[in-house]
Amino acid sequence: MTVEELKALIRTVPDFPAPGIQFRDITTLLAHGEGLAATMRHLGEAARLAGAEAIAGMEARGFIFGAGVAVELGLGFLPIRKPGKLPASTIGVDYDLEYGTDRLEIDPGAVEAGQKVVIVDDLIATGGTALAAAKLLRQAGAEVGQALFVIDLPELGGAQRLRDTGITVDSLMAFDGH
Repeated sequence: MTVEELKALIRTVPDFPAPGIQFRDITTLLAHGEGLAATMRHLGEAARLAGAEAIAGMEARGFIFGAGVAVELGLGFLPIRKPGKLPASTIGVDYDLEYGTDRLEIDPGAVEAGQKVVIVDDLIATGGTALAAAKLLRQAGAEVGQALFVIDLPELGGAQRLRDTGITVDSLMAFDGH
């Protein structure tokens, strides 16, 4: 499937979760077997070209796409979790949200020093979560030079924020607005 055909599978829900927001709903893409497989192939090819040695994804939708890309390439998957979800010792990083803070954690033993890790997630908006994930992976010893997203909302500036830290950003599609 082409990227334009994949884009047509994304449902837009107006005024969710608040008035004026155009929510880009991936559940319609996830439910479409051919579309989901094509998405993994497109993202997988980009990760392969980036020299990925492992794929990382953030809880929760990053697990779907990140694990799918890892399987597509025969690579390991590094889950970046919310606090208190991993049974082993963890390292973490706090980051700002629009109305507060949050935290991401990882098992540092899952990352090999110098390992080329590509971040994969469903959507890049302001970039806060992806920036925190990159910081955390680097803290664990990984090289993070690439982040891949199904959807970019360029008006919110997240992709540029990642680029400003030296991370190459690619997305399959972009939508105007937020």
